[in-house]
This record gives sequence, C-alpha cells and structure tokens, in this order.
Amino acid sequence: MRALLSVFDKTGIVEFAAKLHALKVELVSSGGTAKAIAEAGIPVIDVAELTGFPAMLSHRVVTLHPKVHGGILADRNDPEHRAELEKYGIPTIDLAVVNLYPFGANPSIELIDIGGPAMVRAAAKNHKHVGVVVDPADYQSVIDELASWSSIPQDLHHSNLLTDALRRRLARKAFAHTAAYDAQIVTWFDAVDASDREYAGQPAVLPPTIHLAATLEEATRYGENPHQIGGRYSLAGKSSWWDSCVKVQGKDMSLLNIRDADAAWRMVWTLSSEPTAVIIKHANPCGVAVAADIDEAYRRAHECDPESAYGGIVAINREMSAKLAQRLVGGFTEVVVASSYAPQALAILERKPNIRVLAAPLPSESGLSIQQIDGGSGLLVQTPDRFIATVADWKVVTERLPTVSEWRDIKLAWKIAAAVTSNTIVFVKGERAVGIGAGQQNRRDAGLIASSKSHGRAEGGACASDAFFPFADGLEAVIDAGCTAVIQPGGSIRDDEVIAAANAAGMAMVFTGERHFKH
Repeated sequence: MRALLSVFDKTGIVEFAAKLHALKVELVSSGGTAKAIAEAGIPVIDVAELTGFPAMLSHRVVTLHPKVHGGILADRNDPEHRAELEKYGIPTIDLAVVNLYPFGANPSIELIDIGGPAMVRAAAKNHKHVGVVVDPADYQSVIDELASWSSIPQDLHHSNLLTDALRRRLARKAFAHTAAYDAQIVTWFDAVDASDREYAGQPAVLPPTIHLAATLEEATRYGENPHQIGGRYSLAGKSSWWDSCVKVQGKDMSLLNIRDADAAWRMVWTLSSEPTAVIIKHANPCGVAVAADIDEAYRRAHECDPESAYGGIVAINREMSAKLAQRLVGGFTEVVVASSYAPQALAILERKPNIRVLAAPLPSESGLSIQQIDGGSGLLVQTPDRFIATVADWKVVTERLPTVSEWRDIKLAWKIAAAVTSNTIVFVKGERAVGIGAGQQNRRDAGLIASSKSHGRAEGGACASDAFFPFADGLEAVIDAGCTAVIQPGGSIRDDEVIAAANAAGMAMVFTGERHFKH
C-alpha cells in the first residue's frame, strides 16, 4: 500500500506518518511535509524521485505529473488501466493525504493552491479505490481501519483495507473542502471588485454568482418548533462573532435563541456609545434604553414592555454588573449577551442555571442579506440596510423645530425603527423606548399599538416611522399619545396633508429621505 502525503497544515502529520510506516505503508511526500517526516527518521520517497522532475516555478509545479495523477486516478478493476500503469511505470497511490494553502487567512494569488485541489479531487473521484484525507481529525479513523487488517497479506488491493463507507465519507469531505476553498477565492475576487468600484466612486453591484460553502458549527435544541431540526453554520472564509462567543452557562441554544440573540447583540452596538440595553422578543425589540450606567439602562428598557420582556433576550454594551445580574435572576430571561461579566455577576447568574449566558466579541460588519424563496430553490439577495442619510441630510418640514431633547429622542427612535419589523411606529422619551408597534399591515395600527403600550409615557417624546405616513390619520395615535416630534422618510403624495396635521398639532417633523423597511 502506498500513501502520498502533502499538507500545509502539519498538525499530527509526523505521528500519522509513523503509524502508517509501522503498518508497512510506503510513504511518498514533497516539500516541507517530506522534510518533517524525514527529520523524524521515517523513510519517505520524495515526489521528485517518483516523477523524475524537481519542484519548479517557485513550487507552483510539484505534483502535477502523470506518475502522481495516474497513480491516483487509475481504476484498479480496469485491465486497460492496469496495462497502462505497467507500460509507463506508474505505481498506484492508495491513500492521498492532502490539505490546502490557507487562502482565507491571507488572500493572495500565491495562496491559490493548484496541485493540492487537483490531487484531492482526483482521489475523491476515484474513492472506490483511493482514500483521501483532508482533515487531521480523520487520521485516527484511517489508522484504526488499516490496523484492523495488519495481520492479512500485504498484496491485497487497498480497497480491502479501508471500508467503502469510510472512503465515501472521506471523499464527500474532500469535495466539500475544495468547494469551500473555491468559494473563498470567488468571494475574494468579488470583494476586490467591490473595493475597486467604491474607490472609483461607482455604484455597488451584486456579484454575478454567489458561492456559499458552510460548515455546521452547532446543532440547536430544535428549529423554530420542537419537531424541526436546526443548526448554526459558518460560511467558509467568513468570521462571525458566534465563532468566538463563549457560552458561560445555560441550556443548549435553540434556533430562535440564536436568531434573537444575534438581533439583540447587533442592535445594541448600533444605537449609542453610551450605556445601552436592548431586550429582544421574536426578533423585535420590546425594550431599549440609553442611560448614564448600564443598570439604569436595563431598568428603563425593561419598563418599556415588561410583559413582552418575559422570556426575552437581553444584550448590553457594558460589562454585566452584580446589580444587573440580580435584576435578571428576579425574572425570566432566556439569554444574556455581554462582552464581559463581573465575577460577582456570574456567581449570581449561576442561581438560574438555565439562563444562557454568552460572553461575546463585537459583532462583525453585515454582508449580503440572503433569503430563500420557493422552499430553497431560489434566493433573494440584497446589500445590507445601512444609514446612508446623515443628520445633515435630514430636513425639518414643519413650522416648529425640534428641541434639544426632542433631537436626542428622534435620533434614537430612528435607529430603533430600522431594527423593528415593518410596518413599525416607535415612541421614545428621555432616550428610552416607551412604545413599539411592530409588524403591522398598516401604519395606523402600528401607531395604535405603540400608543397603547406607551401608557402615557410618550408625552413630550418623539415618534419614528420606518416609512412615510401615507395619510394624515396615521398621526392621530401619535398625537393622542402626546408625542411632540416625529421623524419619518417623507415621500408620500400626501406629504403636505401630513405636514399640515403636524403643524396643527404643534409638532416638529423631520424628513430623512431614507426608508428602513425590515421584513
């Protein structure tokens, strides 16, 4: 039996080579892999000796040779293949142990591997006869199966030494490995093109193709419902705050726990650099507040809608204090997300072992937004929703200007509204949400819900609408709730009527010129 070893990630390769040699497997290798094996005193044949050619073109051409690929691709059951191997003196290669240059670590032309993927794909294609290993985690499985045949004559075909099931599993993993590798390269080309367009002042365009390769990172307790299977995947070449997140305590995460925690964590870092707390329920905020300290921010956020906050997800942009932890264990919270936790806070949270406590790094920048359609047969893709219009672009359209406190509230209300399912109306007073009407089919009902939840606390506060008011009656609930300032995109054919209604109520109204629907 003969194995070719050519790996960039040399984790465990010397130990693996030693075990293969002990099982009387002939080793062929090249470059740094061959050097590491030889320095360990393990017999190894250099690929150059096999092919008759040295590594050339700055190591771009090493294994691209018929004596490598012929030995991998030959069908051992085909008499013509066997005859050609004998005619050209090509030895069979029964095990290919190959992993690729780490392109995603530092994308560049020189890290685009050619020989590696060619060998991996060749071995995976011919998995009926050849084992292919791309992951050091599989070394032991291979050794275990080979060792189980150690007492049989060594002239048996290698296909009897690794089971069909193992070779098929390894081949599947190999094709996934090269698919993910190619996806990273395509994504890099698209990123460079996007950067060039941005530098040239050209509008952004969607890539002509999208190549997604994802790895299952964790199975969730279930999907949206207990009868569904769910899991969290990571995209090849992409980093997510979830990859570095540490679950300090608590039950396994459900799919909805992850979705809501992600919404909460991303949102809390978009609102303010001041101490901020967000409470999410079913992907929508039911409490948001900015305050002088994080304990007060959470208290005020919880007061927005205590009933909805029950069983919610809490995210804060400061260290979790013992005082805040004490508040949390006094109620029912599913998940808590913070960058860090005071030791006393962790001790208090341990009293409620079912609370999922996450210590998380900052969220990454949003990429393309992708949603499935037709049950997964198609995709809808868009660029992320960002605040393009700045305060300098906003326009006061009423006779009265917002006061200083109203300006603070409408800025926060506008950011909150962008994170709430449309149609939405958000009331803010004193830099805390006091009423949120989310996901309604019409804006008037969203206003009525926000008004009913505000319980009179919106008096003198601000209202944000994620899209324009199509009719003046959309302001009725806002006026009844006592809001004195409104921020909205504008752009309705009835803007004049809406502005007139605001003026009649003595309100200040600001147009942003930018809509923020969220579905």
